[in-house]
Amino acid sequence: MTQQAESIVRAANILFENGVMSHTGHANLSARLGADSMLLTIDGQVRNLTADRVATVGLDGVVREGDLDPTNAEIIAMHSEIYKLRSDVGGIIHTHSPSLLAFAMANQALPCRYEALLRWGQSVDVPVATWAPRGSDKSVSAIIDQAKAHPETKAVILGNHGVLVFASDPVATAQLLTVLEEAAEAELAAIGLGGAQSLPESALAAIRESMARVR
Repeated sequence: MTQQAESIVRAANILFENGVMSHTGHANLSARLGADSMLLTIDGQVRNLTADRVATVGLDGVVREGDLDPTNAEIIAMHSEIYKLRSDVGGIIHTHSPSLLAFAMANQALPCRYEALLRWGQSVDVPVATWAPRGSDKSVSAIIDQAKAHPETKAVILGNHGVLVFASDPVATAQLLTVLEEAAEAELAAIGLGGAQSLPESALAAIRESMARVR
């Protein structure tokens, strides 16, 4: 468990180091523990996070060890249902990162037009889950519906709320979230230049070929 907890701490530090957090520093992070449980940050304040500020929670929603703040007990299913749906996911992060939040407020998908997204495994537009009360069955269902409808996505924009990102482990998730925030910021900046242009259809295959040559 220590290794996963340390991975969560490192992921939180990466988010702050890379400057992709909201002013409040709000986030929740988790890491898969085996087939039926996860580690989850105990509350939404993850600035200067330490490894003791996580709880062990079953994917059935039962807290097995530690004390979750009610605000994070509310979002257990947002994490656990992704782990149940995606066996390859080992880390999940939710933030209100500013540029991604702009897309959430507009209820607009984030286009996959930034080359770095392809290199970090996000090869499709990031879909939007329509708003519902935080932690509600309707909210979780909206997220899972988008994850099912877009099996290649590693993120879902949460309408009027923020973003949920998931990858192989917490550190990889933090790195992907950083690239997503860069992409969102660039999309917004490009509006003043006439708008961002799409990558050619062959871009993903070309990048995979290029990456394979240097491995």
